[in-house]
Amino acid sequence: MDHRAAKAYILARLKAELPATRTYHSLAHTLDVYAAAIDIAEQEVVSEKDMLLLTTAALFHDSGFIVQDLRHEEASCSLVRENLGRWDYSEAEIERICSMIMATRIPQTPHDKLSRILCDADLDYLGRDDFFTVGDTLFEELRSYGVLKTAMEWNTLQDHFLSRHRFHTATNKKLREPRKKEHLAEVRRRLVKGA
Repeated sequence: MDHRAAKAYILARLKAELPATRTYHSLAHTLDVYAAAIDIAEQEVVSEKDMLLLTTAALFHDSGFIVQDLRHEEASCSLVRENLGRWDYSEAEIERICSMIMATRIPQTPHDKLSRILCDADLDYLGRDDFFTVGDTLFEELRSYGVLKTAMEWNTLQDHFLSRHRFHTATNKKLREPRKKEHLAEVRRRLVKGA
């Protein structure tokens, strides 16, 4: 596997082809998920090969937004299937990567260790100090696509999402869940205030 070439390829495409309205599903988000996947995987202990598969999935997980908005996970898998063979990823490795990517669709459906790690990496910010800053980029993106209009709608959506979300790895249950609960409480305070 030529992970380095695959990484350079997809990062260049994301930088060049993602629309500016993708303020959350951006190159920065992909790099954030990539870094979080490595951090979580180191805590969860994965093999070197599995780390390469996981980080490849992290790099490609939202690449489908280059092609389409709806069902972007399928489009991401199409990009994986069309491209990774040239860098000596086997069919089995490509299918494992696609399986991880598909697990990130909301509601998340991880089925093995690597998909649990990728799902937690994808939503790692929910339990971090930059939750509101990162969340603002998602609000801006959703607003630009006409999905939401007001801060009240956004906070209602966040309340619904945070109250149902579950981390899947022992690492994020320990390191991110407590802060996520604090964020949920703050979102609910904002709803009571009408903001």
